[in-house]
Amino acid sequence: MLRVLAVDDEEPALEELLYLLRADPRIRSAEGATGATEALRRIGGAVDAGPEDAAAIDVVFLDIHMAGLTGLDVAQLLAGFAAPPLIVFVTAHEDFAVQAFDLKAVDYVLKPVRRERLAEAVRRVAEQVAERSAPVHDTSQDQIPVELGGVIRFVPIDDIAYAEAQGDYARLHTATGSHLVRVPLTTLEERWRTRGFVRIHRRHLVALGRIDELRLDAGSMSVRIGTAELAVSRRHTRALRDLLMRQGGR
Repeated sequence: MLRVLAVDDEEPALEELLYLLRADPRIRSAEGATGATEALRRIGGAVDAGPEDAAAIDVVFLDIHMAGLTGLDVAQLLAGFAAPPLIVFVTAHEDFAVQAFDLKAVDYVLKPVRRERLAEAVRRVAEQVAERSAPVHDTSQDQIPVELGGVIRFVPIDDIAYAEAQGDYARLHTATGSHLVRVPLTTLEERWRTRGFVRIHRRHLVALGRIDELRLDAGSMSVRIGTAELAVSRRHTRALRDLLMRQGGR
């Protein structure tokens, strides 16, 4: 059951959003804030009180265009919190989706809000909240469970060459095949950072030791892992090159 804070400086839009949220059986409570300052005050208090407090907030449904601080500003500030709530942007503007997902938003819902679309956003939030409280895989373990034909198998992490984002799931690629797991790529990135996995693109997390070639072509970079060639995004190019150089110098 989710505890929600909805933020919008237009009261009619806020009331409509709260009405739809409160009608969803997965929502335990839904409160509203009419601006960024009020929202940050309430979120800060909730984080300080802890997840078991009555004022705790699991997710913030956040408008982008507001007087004063924007929703993107609020999300950037929340990124500095030790345990911030999840974020779903609710906006009339399509132009900020890339920035929103760079800020690790769970979803980006366009106004006017449709009940079905909001329900999908709530589903995504509920899955991530459940995963936080019951992680699929502990970082101290050497295997990750995957389901294949109704049977749970345990795949050694050392066998995984790279992982590919597929919505809220990740596809794990090994020398013998691939496996779909219900874990976001960002979660695997955090869990496997100490195991030699690095993010090279929004879609790909790779095992450094499995990279066969680093290719440069007209200013763009890619890596070859077996028969797969994976693009390296500009934001990850320098970090990857430095990591490979340090690894090669050992």
